[in-house]
Amino acid sequence: MVKEYRVNQRIRSSSVRLISGDDQSNSKILKTSEALQMAMDNGLDLVEVSPNQEPPVCRLLDYGKFKYNLSKRDKKNRSKTTQTQREVRLRPGTSKHDVELKIKKVRSLLDDGSKVRVAVMLRGREAAHPDFAMKVLRSVAEGVKDMAKLDKRPSNEGRTLSLVVSPALPQGTMKNKDKQKE
Repeated sequence: MVKEYRVNQRIRSSSVRLISGDDQSNSKILKTSEALQMAMDNGLDLVEVSPNQEPPVCRLLDYGKFKYNLSKRDKKNRSKTTQTQREVRLRPGTSKHDVELKIKKVRSLLDDGSKVRVAVMLRGREAAHPDFAMKVLRSVAEGVKDMAKLDKRPSNEGRTLSLVVSPALPQGTMKNKDKQKE
């Protein structure tokens, strides 16, 4: 989402602080009409970059290129901050050892910075006994309570009981602890 800036004739104030170049130290206060004329002479646009200042701060630049670079930067930032939600599925009859393996998997996903949805699927007559599924969910929650916070309490969604946990520790913390032990 690229912010819209006032450009050229859309700038409302009578005077502006014109910043030339990348360094903010070289600035001067001009009438808006003079700044617009300078922009026209150089084949650039007068862009209001900070409207809340007194007088507003403007810059001479190619607005199309400026907008393109902003959208590229925003897209790059969005790709870095995507937080994925992963899912680990279990069954009520899952053996204790297999549940421990799934807990280990949940812990590694949490350490990578992902939210994890732990789902226990119920089939056939298992749906009549959701307490077995709840027992499995509680054991998973107990297994990750030291490094995760519970985002969504165990809830029943049709034939699935699930809970959502998110990392409570910074990303990579558990890997660092493992290295320190060695």
